[in-house]
This record gives sequence, structure tokens and C-alpha cells, in this order.
Amino acid sequence: MNALVIKALAFAAILIVATLVVVKQMNIDLSDPINAITMLGAVAIAVLAFGVSAKYIAQMKTDKAQGELAEENWDGIGEYKNELPAGWAYSFLGTLIWALWYWQFGYPVNAYSQIGQWNEEVKAYNKKFEEAHKTTDKATLKEMGESIFLVQCAPCHGTTGDGLSGKAQDFTKRMTKEQILHVINNGQNQLGYPMGAMPPGMASGKDAEDIAAWIAGGMKGEQPAAFAACASCHGADGKGNNGMAPNLAEYDLTLVSHVLEHGKKGIIGRMPSFKTMITPVQEKALTEYIQSLKE
Repeated sequence: MNALVIKALAFAAILIVATLVVVKQMNIDLSDPINAITMLGAVAIAVLAFGVSAKYIAQMKTDKAQGELAEENWDGIGEYKNELPAGWAYSFLGTLIWALWYWQFGYPVNAYSQIGQWNEEVKAYNKKFEEAHKTTDKATLKEMGESIFLVQCAPCHGTTGDGLSGKAQDFTKRMTKEQILHVINNGQNQLGYPMGAMPPGMASGKDAEDIAAWIAGGMKGEQPAAFAACASCHGADGKGNNGMAPNLAEYDLTLVSHVLEHGKKGIIGRMPSFKTMITPVQEKALTEYIQSLKE
């Protein structure tokens, strides 16, 4: 055994000892099969890495290129038609076989996983949370909703819900005249309501201006005659025909739920879906708080 191989194995031994020291200091239980296999793998990697490196470094010092040269060359640089080194080829084949075994038997894809356990625990907690708060009063819901809003919504909508000067939806009012005119002119189909997509051009000119001004003004005063085109979906009172279309008058639970489920495109980007992050009780709480922000 030459000096280079001895040095490589010595380095491997040092690395293994250092790993054992760390394992001992961290109180890792090597009687656990997973920890034991991991440790065995670390030892194997250390030995193979240093051993193979030493072998081929020594070989590069003494070996000379030989064999049949291929006809092709690039800028005078040719390539030999040598077979793959047997050790490399068998190692590659063994890795493929081991990978197939590992995926199917060693750690199959349908086996236990920490992510799966986490998801199950979250579902169980959410179920318990829903049961505990299903009859919560409005005051408690509002407090809960404020906490959710400050964590999930305030970064874009502002801590007071004012939309950060027009960068996102302003919750102190339902909609602005400009927003309503944009929807009238361009249509809308982001929220997945049963009535489906609102086509563009439901009104135009002065009719569109009158509708937008009346809705933005809180639907006070005389209703514009042109609003009849809107009432067919949104209802004569503009409250969405019992959840069939968006409520134009206020932020109700149905509207908030649809936005949280589907997300919505805004000025500063697209709001993502929160359907896997917010529970039904939390939706009610968030709605209660948003309704309290109205001017």
C-alpha cells in the first residue's frame, strides 16, 4: 500500500472519528435504525471518497494514455475508444439498482413522512379549533379577525386596511368609481361565483358613469335606470342574489370566502389563494373584522 493511500485512509479515519464525536455531543441515538443507517452511510462515503480519490490520483501520476484513438478530433484534441473503468461502471449500475430498491422498498413513496405527519396534525388541530369556536360571539370573532388580518393581510392592505394608498384593495370602502368602471368596461371572472363571468360592456358612456358613481357612493339616493343590467346577477339591492354573484354593497362572508379561495389580481401583483391556510371560522372572523373597517 503506497503512502498516498495510507494518507487518504488516515484522513477518512479522522473524519469518521470527528463525526462520532459530534454524534455523541448531540446525543444522537444510534440504536435508532434511521440514525444507524445514516451513520453507516457517512462512514462508507468517507472511506470511498478518500480511497477512490487516492487510487486515481496515484494512477494519474503513473499511467499513460493508450488505446485506439477515435477518428474525430476537435482542434487537434482526440478521444480514445477505451471502455469505461469497471469500478466506475459497476458503481453506477449499483447506484441505479439501489435507488430503485430504496424508492420501492427501503423508503417507499407512500411510507411515513414528517410532512405527512405535520399535515395530519394540522388537520386534527383545525378540526378541534373549529369545534371550539363554532359558537364564538362577534366581539371575539372581530378580535380573532384582527390578528389574522395583521399577519396575513396587512403587508399588502396596510395595518388600517386602507390599501397603502391605492396599491391594494381599500377595505374602508367597498369599491371606488374607477374600480367599478374598470370592471364594467373589461368584465370580471376571478372569483368563481355560480353566475359565472361578467362580460365586458354591460353599460357604457353616461350609463356606466352613473352606475359607478351610485355604487361607489354607497348605493344611496335614486338608483340609476341602467343598473337594471347589473341587477339581473347582483340583485336589485346589489347584494349578490344570495351568493350567486359578488356583493356590491359590502364585504360579506361569501365574498371574502371566494377571494380567499381563488385569490385576485391587484395593482401590486396577484393575491394568492389562502384556501389551505384559513379555516371557515377564521374566514368568519376575518369578515367580521373587515366589515368593522368601513368608514
